[in-house]
Amino acid sequence: MNELPFPEQAKLKMAFPVLENGDFHLLNVKQLRGDIKELKIKRHCFIFFTHNQRIYFIEAFLKKSKKAPKQEIDNALEKYQKIIKLL
Repeated sequence: MNELPFPEQAKLKMAFPVLENGDFHLLNVKQLRGDIKELKIKRHCFIFFTHNQRIYFIEAFLKKSKKAPKQEIDNALEKYQKIIKLL
């Protein structure tokens, strides 16, 4: 997060309370696959999921097109499955 440009850091920090409240419709959040969602802030995308009222960010990347790359979704799904087994 610290490597993001300052305006995007600020937007991401402002998004945390909204995400915690579950108000995904107030942000640029898109359902990707299963429980995995994408938060888009300008050109940066953050893949996350929620579990037991907690938010887990599992992937971040610079988005170059409107669609999330299949490989990013597959990697996120694999990480999600590993994390869920530990919870």
